[in-house]
Amino acid sequence: MTGLVIVGHGTRSAAGVDQFAALVERVRRRGDVGDVEGGFIELSRPPLTDAVGALVAHGHRALVALPLVLTAAGHGKGDIPAAMAREQERHPGLTYRYGRPLGPHPLLHDALEERVDAALASSDRAGTALAGADRAGTALAGADRAGTALAGADRAGTWVALIGRGSTDPDANAEVAKVARLLWEGRGYAGVEPGFVSLASPSVPAVLERLRRLGARRIVVAPYFLFAGVLPDRIVAQSAEFAAAHPDLDVRVAELIGDCDALADLVRERYAEALGGDIRMNCDTCAYRVLMPGFADKVGRPQRPHDHPDDPVGHHQHHGHDHGHAHDHGSVAVVGGGPGPDDLITVRGKALLDAADVVVVDRLAPQGLLAGLRPDVLVVDAAKVPRGPSMAQEAINAALVSHARAGRRVVRLKGGDPYVFGRGHEEVQACTAAGVPVTVVPGVSSAIAAPALVGVPVTHRGVAHDVTVVSGHLPPGHPDSLVDWAALARARGTVVLLMAVDTIAKIASVLIEHGRAPETPVLAVQDAGQADQRSVPARLDEIGAVAAREDIRPPAVFVLGPVVALPTTGPKA
Repeated sequence: MTGLVIVGHGTRSAAGVDQFAALVERVRRRGDVGDVEGGFIELSRPPLTDAVGALVAHGHRALVALPLVLTAAGHGKGDIPAAMAREQERHPGLTYRYGRPLGPHPLLHDALEERVDAALASSDRAGTALAGADRAGTALAGADRAGTALAGADRAGTWVALIGRGSTDPDANAEVAKVARLLWEGRGYAGVEPGFVSLASPSVPAVLERLRRLGARRIVVAPYFLFAGVLPDRIVAQSAEFAAAHPDLDVRVAELIGDCDALADLVRERYAEALGGDIRMNCDTCAYRVLMPGFADKVGRPQRPHDHPDDPVGHHQHHGHDHGHAHDHGSVAVVGGGPGPDDLITVRGKALLDAADVVVVDRLAPQGLLAGLRPDVLVVDAAKVPRGPSMAQEAINAALVSHARAGRRVVRLKGGDPYVFGRGHEEVQACTAAGVPVTVVPGVSSAIAAPALVGVPVTHRGVAHDVTVVSGHLPPGHPDSLVDWAALARARGTVVLLMAVDTIAKIASVLIEHGRAPETPVLAVQDAGQADQRSVPARLDEIGAVAAREDIRPPAVFVLGPVVALPTTGPKA
């Protein structure tokens, strides 16, 4: 029979670890699952690697890995599969089927109902109740719960605050809201409102205040948690504090779901589903697959396992985290902002910007977008002004890494495309070397956009079949220049010069010297896409003098070749 490994996240609560172990033993005692082991991906013993190793030692080469989580958030979607992939590397030939998260499920809804009714039947109120660790860590025995169902009239006067963990995954948060609605439907409560104890809104006090304003006089706070831990204790403490501030309210806290037959039955059901291939995972609103507003940084994010302190693979700093607050790991997105106008950034780039905690911004990035950032977003000015103030590239790299390592979502907002003379790959390399997750979002390069915004195509059928984009920051003849100017002069297509305001006269002279026709049309485009955009035409043999006379300044793009002479309806000045 296929072995079952039950995978928990881990907790600093000894009671929570004991409850997890008790559930594993309860499932094992059923005798209809075969070998059963349980392990954690971090914080608690035994580590997942020990559990898998025990099953492999018993001769299993095929397993079911069941995430013991209520909602499909980052731990279930990424951390546990990545940890299992690591186990497959350790045990060649090992295969596994992955079960889906536990909820929402009628067995859980019934368990929540029982715990709410038990809280109502109790004489304890939150202001005078058991200490948080005792209350949150105690699960009523099935016989105790059996007689606690209330009559409809009693439920009709009761509001329930269903409090989940909270996540940076919107799909997981939405599942808690779904459970709240399902708990309300048909059970006769006055209402059930969802809330979260960390990472998401509304908070516990906010939900309680909302219910108070709705006229609630009796509220049961129902933690949507399996076992004891820091966060369930926090729910108790926050509920008690709110009750003390509002003595006219009857506020009670229900027990956790805990180790019970219903939970063991659900584990067995998920095990059978996995064996039969009937997983039914919902990927339509998964933030790791679908771009969700405010969560674009998650799309395509690599799966990386946690490092358990008892796992010899190595120790990172996950275990110094306070798991009472954000457990999300930082990341960097190197985003091309486009040629300047706020509305020419890509959809994904804008979504990442909206989700950012820190924005490290260039001078040529769309500055108007900064005004739309949340008030708490940190903006780091990484301006590189020609012949002016400049933030060293090493300092930029260090800022990206340090903020990401602090758990923040960092956007490196650059003008144009980060990989077209944007030094974007240097920043990607720095993040990769530091072990920081990094992604690149291309942008519309000014090399293409600036000519287009004044009506000049860089290619055109029968006129130009090639386009060469060249950095002009170093003049011809400079020992560090990598440009073959002689070969470029012999080409017949379009040449686009970036960062060439100071060198255009020398470039034009060398191109003519090596064979480019002096009458080749050239167009200088300054401040492309902005209100003060202007373009200045000239011949190749005149562009140096014309640019000086017209006071062409950065940011400016020079485009030369026969496409410049094509008829156009675009603005020329």
